[in-house]
Amino acid sequence: MKLHSLSIFGTSSDAGKSTLSFAITYLLKQYGINVAPFKAQNVSNNSMVTDLDTGEIAIPQAFAAEAIGLKTIPAMNPVLLKSGGKNKAHMIINGQSVSNTDVKEYYQNLDTLKPVVKKAFKKLKKEYDCIVAEGAGSPVELNLMEKDLSNIYIADEFNTKIILVADIERGGVFASIYGVYNLLPKKLQKNVIGVIVNKFRGDISLFDEGIRIIEEQFKIPVLGVVPYKPFNLGFEDSASLINYKQNKPYSSIKVAVINLPHMSNFTDFEPLIVDQEVELHFITNPVQAQLYDLVILPGSKRVVDDLLWLRKNGFEPFFKDKSKNIIAICGGYEMMFETIKDPYKTESKIEHIEGFGRFKGEVLFQKKKIVKKGTYNTMGIMAEGYEIHNGTTKHNAKKKKNLYGTFVHGIFENDDLRDTIFQELNPNYQGYKFKEYKAKSIANFAQHIKDHVDIVRVINELHD
Repeated sequence: MKLHSLSIFGTSSDAGKSTLSFAITYLLKQYGINVAPFKAQNVSNNSMVTDLDTGEIAIPQAFAAEAIGLKTIPAMNPVLLKSGGKNKAHMIINGQSVSNTDVKEYYQNLDTLKPVVKKAFKKLKKEYDCIVAEGAGSPVELNLMEKDLSNIYIADEFNTKIILVADIERGGVFASIYGVYNLLPKKLQKNVIGVIVNKFRGDISLFDEGIRIIEEQFKIPVLGVVPYKPFNLGFEDSASLINYKQNKPYSSIKVAVINLPHMSNFTDFEPLIVDQEVELHFITNPVQAQLYDLVILPGSKRVVDDLLWLRKNGFEPFFKDKSKNIIAICGGYEMMFETIKDPYKTESKIEHIEGFGRFKGEVLFQKKKIVKKGTYNTMGIMAEGYEIHNGTTKHNAKKKKNLYGTFVHGIFENDDLRDTIFQELNPNYQGYKFKEYKAKSIANFAQHIKDHVDIVRVINELHD
């Protein structure tokens, strides 16, 4: 049973495309459709190691696939860009690191990536009846439309049906819907199923007149008006994570994460964001660091640059203080060694720099990135996780008094390990089951979308 695939376009940035793409993928699966997530191009330092054909893909597609029980593969996100320095981007194609490229040059040569994207989409389409393709930003940035992989190219090449997602919270919802729809190519306008008005606050009946205007004057069906509902998993970018508002009146442990300029894999901290016993903050000042029970130095896409940033901002005495409770992850772990050597200038132009010296030995960057996932002995507990790094040392984890460092991401998702860490800080810490919480949260959020969006109508249109 082959159906039309579905493109999710935003009428603005941050309209809620990722969460709606995940929720619609989840609901289509519930209705018995063999569906897979896809995004042609992502720009993010946050990535996950795939289950098959080992490679990196962005978090939203990995999250959506995991939610419906799919093994992730690089084809779900064939082009991923990470920070590569000033006006540079680190390019990952089909899950594999390729090179650092000048951003301007990247866009000038973007047409060369269209066959890559096309091949990935066709690979998924062979295996699945419907692909939910998340767009990027706005699909009608007129100066960039010819250089757009995730929106216009996919919708046009594969004749996908289209849902527009409009963010009413930021205002201007009518103009954004009307403008985006009418600036789309005529061929794509005909494929628009309708619009979802997202992030509504207040009495939803107050928007009845708005629905009438959109449907009668704009001639665009309204598939639903979705009340604002916070969702604290699968964060697409660090800003969403950092700005997530926590309300934890009964927290007993204070944890700080250093908000590095090039922080990577910030989803490491989602289990702490949702932990009612942990008050989590992202900080940029060493004076603030003194106020917390535990400070986490996270992963970094630009280890040397972020090490210099920490020194410039006065963090070095804190990280050299043996009385402080510190966990250092991946790039943060590398900073804790005596020296960092990057002879191939993999991440920066600096070939040799002193680290904080808490662990003896050196970190040596190699050309080929280590990308793998598995089960690791972490603090004596076997815990699932994954690695993405160029730096190498003799050991993938080390412990000294009050300091633990590891290359492994995802460690806080392991209940036993999280309990061990926090019960050392506070014996009264009770803990919770993260996987159970995650599954329940996903189901609840998908039901919220189902309650407010006409999914049956969407499915009928996919059969058209």
